[in-house]
Amino acid sequence: MANHLFAAIDVGSFELEMGIYEMSPKNGMRQIDHLRHVIALGRETYHTGKISYRLVDEMCRVLADFSRIMKGYQVEAYRAYATSAMREAINNKIILDQIQVRTGIQVRIINNSEQRFLSYKAIAIKATEFEKIIQKGTAIADVGFGSTQLSLFDKESLVTTQNIVPGVLKIRDILSQIQVSGNMEQSIVEEIMDHELIKFRKLYLKDRDIKNLIGIGDSIMVLMRYAGAPTNCITCEQFNQVYEQLMAMSPSRIQEEFGVNESYVGILAASAIIYMRILQMTGAEMVWTPGTRLCDGIAAEYAQENRCIKFTHNFDEDILAAARNIAKRYRCGAHHIQNVESLAAQMFDAMKKHHGLAARDQLLLCIAAVLYGCGKYISMRNFGYCSYEIIMATEIIGLSHAEREVVAKVVRYYAEPFDYNKAAIHSAKLTAMLRLAVALDASYKQKLTGCRMMVRGDELVISTSYEGDLSLEHMMVQTCAPFFEEIFGITPVLKQKRRV
Repeated sequence: MANHLFAAIDVGSFELEMGIYEMSPKNGMRQIDHLRHVIALGRETYHTGKISYRLVDEMCRVLADFSRIMKGYQVEAYRAYATSAMREAINNKIILDQIQVRTGIQVRIINNSEQRFLSYKAIAIKATEFEKIIQKGTAIADVGFGSTQLSLFDKESLVTTQNIVPGVLKIRDILSQIQVSGNMEQSIVEEIMDHELIKFRKLYLKDRDIKNLIGIGDSIMVLMRYAGAPTNCITCEQFNQVYEQLMAMSPSRIQEEFGVNESYVGILAASAIIYMRILQMTGAEMVWTPGTRLCDGIAAEYAQENRCIKFTHNFDEDILAAARNIAKRYRCGAHHIQNVESLAAQMFDAMKKHHGLAARDQLLLCIAAVLYGCGKYISMRNFGYCSYEIIMATEIIGLSHAEREVVAKVVRYYAEPFDYNKAAIHSAKLTAMLRLAVALDASYKQKLTGCRMMVRGDELVISTSYEGDLSLEHMMVQTCAPFFEEIFGITPVLKQKRRV
């Protein structure tokens, strides 16, 4: 198959970027061009709540140039994503319309968890180094202009990912409103970081042994370049030397030594403080930066969907791992939710010809199975509503806001009568399967582990060789059968095979 060209556009808080990528199933993906235009969208959003027409006009002119360059390359497809500056601007709908009308480019605003997941996929492109590093306890620090995300890996599994503090532009905006000296600025940023990191350490680190820190963001690449790290990997001591040198320099000296412009000096200093505090808090011994950008993650997502690259790392398992850790936080029974998750996935596969859902929906169903009881931590009586609120208030890495809302509704209507006016048929199908999966482990004793499911005629036959009492399970299956039959036209039937 011939190579084709793809463009990834990042409408960021401090810059507009576009990467042009050549990709094919045979040769994978490689970047052939990269363009960047500095524009401080975030500075206005975080200070005034909106983006001015002056910047919108500049943005449209740059994106129009991007569009012409794409046509020159004969790009076949593109994706343009906007992050926190656009997400938080109260006039973002007007801006998106202006961009489309004036440039023809459709920009989609992505939430924080989607943005971090794309950055995470960009890292995984460098599969050999990534897989080697996460064999040991690893933290990923994504210090962006709008926010800072900290994720933890333990033995290849994603333990947690949390948005811990504002990004460097937001911090700079806070500092610009007060008159302080350089030393005072450093002290304030350190205190902002410590306030959040102490809580993070108590909740998630505990006795966890972190050996490596993966740094993402423009600033860490500037710092690593100054350190002269040819392999993009330095020790904590080497990073500390760079940090001390940076903190001792005047703004003009920083511009000269680090090769940045005047507007970037404060951003670089604030970023260095954040990375340094994370290093000290985690106790990491090594710092590795993959040198990737959000555009790389956008391209990787597209290439994966079009089978131009194949990741060795299982990203769906990371999303589920994040959900399981949320369930653990709210004291959900580990063995029960593991069994319900397995039963739900098995049911989804058995019903493939009858539910008409996409493969991604199986992931959403499994997440709902893991989180359906988290609201019981707050209220045993109204746990459906509480579960809904918990999920809507919790970022789950890799899920869009719309997907998170689907999961939240499925979990809510597992426990409450289904509201046909507030939820789509898509949610009804997932709800019906979740209700049945939970019914099959109503005793919390995993009696139906190893059962088989198969659609025969107008019945979903669930057969098991379990020899004990299944009276409760039979009763619960019969209870949820009418809704299941209403949605699918298929009746669930539990059959117990008896040994002769």
